Amino acid sequence: MQKNIIALKKLTRNLWWSWDTEAKHIFEELSPLLWERNNHNPVELLRHLSNEELVARCHCEYGEKIERVYNRFTAYLNDKETWAAKNAPELVKNPVAYFSAEFGIHESVRIYSGGLGVLAGDHLKSASDLGINFIGISLFYKEGYFSQYLNHDGWQMEDYPLQYPESLPLEKVTGPDGKDLIISVTIAQSEVFAQAWSLKVGRSTLYLLDTNIPANESHYRDICCRVYGGDQNMRINQEIILGIGGVKLLEKLGVKPAVYHMNEGHSAFLTLELLAMELAAGVEKKEAIESVTSRCVFTTHTPVPAGHDRFSRDMMHYTFNKYLSQIGVEFDDLMLLGSEDRNNIHGLFTMTVLALNLSRAANGVSKLHGEVSRSMWQILYPGKSVSEVPIGHITNGVHASSWSCGYTESFWRNFTDSIDNMTLSREAAEAVLAKVSDEELWSLRYSLKRHLIDFIDRYLANQLFHQHSSAIYNEYDALRAAKNTLSPDLLTIGFARRFATYKRAPLIFRDLERLNRIINHPTMPLQIVFAGKAHPHDDAGKDYIRQIVEHSRRPQFSGKVIFLENYNLGVAKRMVAGVDVWLNTPVRPMEASGTSGEKTVLHGGLNFSVLDGWWPEAYNGENGWSIGNGESFANHEEQDRFDAEKMYTVLENQIIPTFYDRNEDNLPLKWIKKIRNAITTIAPEYNTHRMVKDYANKYYLNQSGK
Repeated sequence: MQKNIIALKKLTRNLWWSWDTEAKHIFEELSPLLWERNNHNPVELLRHLSNEELVARCHCEYGEKIERVYNRFTAYLNDKETWAAKNAPELVKNPVAYFSAEFGIHESVRIYSGGLGVLAGDHLKSASDLGINFIGISLFYKEGYFSQYLNHDGWQMEDYPLQYPESLPLEKVTGPDGKDLIISVTIAQSEVFAQAWSLKVGRSTLYLLDTNIPANESHYRDICCRVYGGDQNMRINQEIILGIGGVKLLEKLGVKPAVYHMNEGHSAFLTLELLAMELAAGVEKKEAIESVTSRCVFTTHTPVPAGHDRFSRDMMHYTFNKYLSQIGVEFDDLMLLGSEDRNNIHGLFTMTVLALNLSRAANGVSKLHGEVSRSMWQILYPGKSVSEVPIGHITNGVHASSWSCGYTESFWRNFTDSIDNMTLSREAAEAVLAKVSDEELWSLRYSLKRHLIDFIDRYLANQLFHQHSSAIYNEYDALRAAKNTLSPDLLTIGFARRFATYKRAPLIFRDLERLNRIINHPTMPLQIVFAGKAHPHDDAGKDYIRQIVEHSRRPQFSGKVIFLENYNLGVAKRMVAGVDVWLNTPVRPMEASGTSGEKTVLHGGLNFSVLDGWWPEAYNGENGWSIGNGESFANHEEQDRFDAEKMYTVLENQIIPTFYDRNEDNLPLKWIKKIRNAITTIAPEYNTHRMVKDYANKYYLNQSGK
């Protein structure tokens, strides 16, 4: 029995379990209550269970489950016949070093805020599955991103609960002498020190730098306090620790990456430390810059000019003057590397420009975003037309195993060995779907919707309890008893994402009378579930949340429009599985990729979106619906009016009638046909296995960066 307990504890130390359904089940089975209460954290779960209980529980069938999962885990780690071993052996020998300010791997490890981090986490997992030697670099945020709760008026409030390394599957990084490995970085006139934690994610390793140590002055200990927390000074300090500190950490570990991949501009200062190493080795400046450029690739995720980090010349001088004197680089030379106007180095320093100037390859994260990025940064490439600007695109995907709930995975395993087989090719997906009857697909949808509705019922009870309002809680009790609460029989739309204003979360409420007629149609009703967080400093985004909460309390929408507070990966997984339609309403072309809609497909969900991000590439007229045809208006009011009208019209004339059009067996055959089309056209293309292979072939292995 002790062997099984050791195996169980080893499983907790590697986040591989987070995308293995049976592994998750063996933890949940120990105590469903503690599993939920501890945010699905197996390390913390086991801290609450005695060794005596574990010994007793490991007998018979439960012990056999542990052994089966552990054997699969060790086989996974030891597999030598991976995609990378066969197709990219260079990336097995030397690692890819992937720098990102956030990683969304699992809800229990709160070092992410939104889509950028979730993409980075899925990238890390797929690199592991494919056998690429992959190292992630980020920061350990002791307060993570905020927990969201709503006050009585529906206004977002923030709470920052601490997370402790001992409650997470983290290991302190030590040197050959067994002592904590410490790196130091010059910031302004100070030496700032950082320790490092390692987190195993399958075959991949994520290193997290942490400045919260006694060696630092008190204000520097908080650099790694919150994801994107603080002012501009805090932001530049975080980015120095991430970029320069990350390179120093790899150097101390003796790691020689095949390529440095900057996921967004936050980590672009890594190029300065690489340059410093070249200059220290006696390489001339021009050759040193060429050497750095040849080893770096850059992915931009931001199609909005204001979304790129910029720092004033004075802040750059204050922060970097001492560091530059140490490495032998002139301040004006640094400013030139980050200036959007090469004739004016007295303006702002832009992190994206630094990354573009010192990378052999750069890309946007969808075809449209690549086009937008080439136009945005043409100024850096005088004499080149927009089409000649050297910024390509690799469209984002999602890690299928991570986003398939246990029920969905079990469903597909009735017809194929692994859910990943649905993502191999269109032909493979069609072959599996040929075995699945319409009745079975519709059964899947009903089951997943019931799971979501039951989850929402429990979640809302807890949400309203924590609002400390007996009036609201009594209101919810009345709501639960009401006739028109959420039902699996009703068409269900989901909208969940970061509440940036350009994503226009309240757009569907533009015409309340028309929406009332749609939602409360006597024979074809609709229900909508919302979730999402606004940045703590984004009052406009917070007001969007307040508006939706206010609308949800209107008598005509009560019980049909729901807002779930404290959106996180756990809530997201339930929503993408349970809703019938995933709604996306950004102002085109401000959504770089927007992968959330890709996550719903294998659950039988369909997309309804503005033709922005990944959707223009995927939409074929039969695998979902579009809001408009890509029309853009200079006037925001005109754009909102046009898009809202298109949205209502498609809902009324296409989506709702198709959902409720049933045959004699009560099956919506046209709807199910769209589900089949969506699975075969989207799942094989919009996944991170394809995406990571594209990065490997186009950028990691291609030294020319073309």
